[in-house]
Amino acid sequence: MSLIRPFPALRPAPGRANEVVAPPYDVLSTAEARVRAQGKPFSFLHISKPEIDLPEGTDPYAPEVYAKAAENLKAMIAAGVLKQDEAAYYYVYRIQMGEHIQTGIVAAASVADYDVNRIRKHEFTRPDKEDDRVRQIDATNAQTGPVLLAYPEQPAVDAILAKTAQGAPDADAVADDGVRHTLWVMRDAGDIAAITRLFDAMHALYIADGHHRSASASRICASRKAANPRHTGAEAYNHFLSVIFPAHEMKILDYNRVITDLNGLSVEAFLDKIKGAFEVEAAASAVKPSRPGEFGLYLSGKWYRLAIQPGLIPADPVGRLDVSLLQNNLIAPVLGISDPRRDKRIDFVGGIRGLGELEKRVNSGEMALALSLHPTRMQDLMAVADANEVMPPKSTWFEPKLADGMASHLL
Repeated sequence: MSLIRPFPALRPAPGRANEVVAPPYDVLSTAEARVRAQGKPFSFLHISKPEIDLPEGTDPYAPEVYAKAAENLKAMIAAGVLKQDEAAYYYVYRIQMGEHIQTGIVAAASVADYDVNRIRKHEFTRPDKEDDRVRQIDATNAQTGPVLLAYPEQPAVDAILAKTAQGAPDADAVADDGVRHTLWVMRDAGDIAAITRLFDAMHALYIADGHHRSASASRICASRKAANPRHTGAEAYNHFLSVIFPAHEMKILDYNRVITDLNGLSVEAFLDKIKGAFEVEAAASAVKPSRPGEFGLYLSGKWYRLAIQPGLIPADPVGRLDVSLLQNNLIAPVLGISDPRRDKRIDFVGGIRGLGELEKRVNSGEMALALSLHPTRMQDLMAVADANEVMPPKSTWFEPKLADGMASHLL
């Protein structure tokens, strides 16, 4: 079985993409989604966050929510807003956020390759979140949220995508946040065959975002395979909706930390205590780390530049990550936060919000200090996945986000 294959996408009818595209289901609360979808009857939020069409206070995991998603999907197809292609294609998907542009491919990725870790993971998943996606897929009989994947350097793939994207796009939308999403259908049979062959030659693909979506696709495949005495492996449920970008084009932003207190230490004692593991230097302005191993500290209205002592950087791919170095040499031993997943004293701020947000959280008195990090690099993420290890929590913040609704995979 091929690593990826073309498929007949369900996508916005010509000229309807701007009405349809919406943020991913997991970046908005129900209240935020309700506001975003107001006056937009064909927003994909009616499918991805269908509780917005039910009475306020409805449990988002109630059976009627998933039934509403299926009803809304059928209604948008019946209205001609969404249409399924008659043949199987790949799709070139370009995202532009400001000056940043990345161009990838929408494809159906192999569940079998996911199951044997050729499509590689770097995060644990939560059963309750998997259950939610399984119910959504079962109710709609569709995968409507794509998994964000990365492929290793392959100029021949890049060239085919660039060639396909030279023509007029089949869908072009600017989302509420100003990010542009453009889609081209790859109709050339030779290009489709070449893409399949080039991906088959790759040793692995890497999940960037969407671990729960891919895990739920695996569960759906297993259950439907068990229930299908005529299973052949060619069924749509053997693959999952994915958007795959070249790793070198993907943009990871910093994922910064803010902490409520100094664990009983004075400012002077805290600074003195961290000097064993870090070089500490006062800075005249906000510190945006320029390299791995460098950190910014905002404390009592002042910025400091921290540099980890080189001898404290281990060889293993997880331990040498900046998030690990900070956790293991400052946050746990000095501030006493050993479990950042559960400790209420720590919060996380995506780099898209800027360093000003860190200053704001501290200056307000809500937090005692903030720590800015250098973004995790794609090669570091891939090294962790190759080692079959797991990234620490809140290690990566990918921007720009994919849009829901550009392409769905019907089962």
